[in-house]
Amino acid sequence: MSEECLFCKIVSGEIPAKKIMEDDDVVVFHDIAPQAPLHALIVPRRHIRSLDELLESDDGLVGKMHRVAGQVVREAGQGDYRTVFNCGEAAGQSVWHLHLHVLAGRPMKWPPG
Repeated sequence: MSEECLFCKIVSGEIPAKKIMEDDDVVVFHDIAPQAPLHALIVPRRHIRSLDELLESDDGLVGKMHRVAGQVVREAGQGDYRTVFNCGEAAGQSVWHLHLHVLAGRPMKWPPG
């Protein structure tokens, strides 16, 4: 846990969030600035700064994050969806704790802006 990390504080319960689900590995909650009717964030409990800090031993965690994304979408009664990892400031990463965006409920454009 990083003491100054916003998502670590949400994971620990220090900062409240509208949680969708959680287990031993991940916490899923609604984004505070949603870009779609469903905009959830899937965050590992362990502090990992970005995709660039993943270890080979994290391969299962990343797969689980994607599997959970599908579960969240199905349970929300949504159909098509998009998942996004932003890696680095120029790519749009603003919180330095690995998180997977899950967006659904509206048409998505390509390429994303």
